[in-house]
Amino acid sequence: PLGLLTVASMLPEDWEKRLVDLNVTRLRDADLAWADLVFISGMIAQRESARVLIGRCKAAGKIVVAGGPLFTSAHTDFVGVDHFILNEAELTLPPFLRDLEEGQAKPLYTAAGYPDLDQTPIPAWGLADLRRYGSMCVQYSRGCPFDCEFCDVTAKFGRRSRTKSAPQVIAELDALAAAGWMGSVFF
Repeated sequence: PLGLLTVASMLPEDWEKRLVDLNVTRLRDADLAWADLVFISGMIAQRESARVLIGRCKAAGKIVVAGGPLFTSAHTDFVGVDHFILNEAELTLPPFLRDLEEGQAKPLYTAAGYPDLDQTPIPAWGLADLRRYGSMCVQYSRGCPFDCEFCDVTAKFGRRSRTKSAPQVIAELDALAAAGWMGSVFF
């Protein structure tokens, strides 16, 4: 759940946050009742389950905020989402949060260009039930100089590789260990 945990770190500190990773657990009615806003993300392979989730959230009267690879590629295919935060959250989430605070949140936030990864916060590892995972991920880079026909990384993240600094990666690993993770890490 690396994307949502990273976004959680970018949300206001005074917001109460909860992660429900549908890859490892079920969404309970109590989780929906608790939430004011529901942030969802997904990969292209999760298209249909995302539709079901959006429908369930809307039936519960929740505001749905969607972003990540699936929605950046195909946001027009989804009805029921109140706010799309597309491209990379370091650029598109801050204007959404500012507009939301002012009561003027728009339905679509996009950005041209790509952020430096030094803007990326340490994921909120403490929100994840780490016992449910066989491995965890740490993102070191975004972008790719290649143009493989089976991959859309260049379309989403550009043709230039952007990397995090060594101290930034070490800080993420330290935070992951502090949250209790002692298993394998995928970079």
